[in-house]
Amino acid sequence: MTFTKLAREKATPYWEGSFEHPFIKSLVAGDLETEVFRYYLLQDRYYLEHFSKLYGYIAQQTKDAEVRKQLKQNAENLKLGELAIREEFFSELAISEKEILETPIAPTAYHYVSHMYRQLLDGTPNTAFAGMLPCAWLYQEIGARLIEVGSPDSIYQRWIETYAGESAAAEVQKECLLLDRLYHQSPQQEQQQMIESFVISSKMEFAFWEMAMKLEKW
Repeated sequence: MTFTKLAREKATPYWEGSFEHPFIKSLVAGDLETEVFRYYLLQDRYYLEHFSKLYGYIAQQTKDAEVRKQLKQNAENLKLGELAIREEFFSELAISEKEILETPIAPTAYHYVSHMYRQLLDGTPNTAFAGMLPCAWLYQEIGARLIEVGSPDSIYQRWIETYAGESAAAEVQKECLLLDRLYHQSPQQEQQQMIESFVISSKMEFAFWEMAMKLEKW
């Protein structure tokens, strides 16, 4: 069985939980509270800042030239796509630099980022790469599902559109194929670590919606 098939099966409850989460349902309905979306964006800014850095760190450590090229491309795509639209959202929602600096990082955002760094420090570039996949893959699937329905709120609609394009699907497919190859080439212990890394990230993705809805604090 391939890495992506096995990992996705083990993470199914958390993916299905994300698809059906009140955050996502309210976003589609257009009645997600602005305070909740703003808090999500503030925490996601911290997450994406480190997500981008991790692409670079893993690229530096991997010995696989194809993986290194993909990770560098991912970092560039993140800068031009998701991070760019976030800047627009911050402007429209009047999220200032002062508010960014004064908003404490929520426990879930902190733990998710820490988990990904730990994969690189205590694991291997392959386990770290595996832990990065759920974010891009889950959001792409959410975008593909929601674009058929859309949202009456213009900002929420643009959030959906960010992840629903063919280019996003193509990049996720390339990542999946690379990780399937790396998994096949890895020893059994590393294979298990790759699966575990993916599943924990999937759990954290579900927890991220919960964090936003509850305006989670320490």
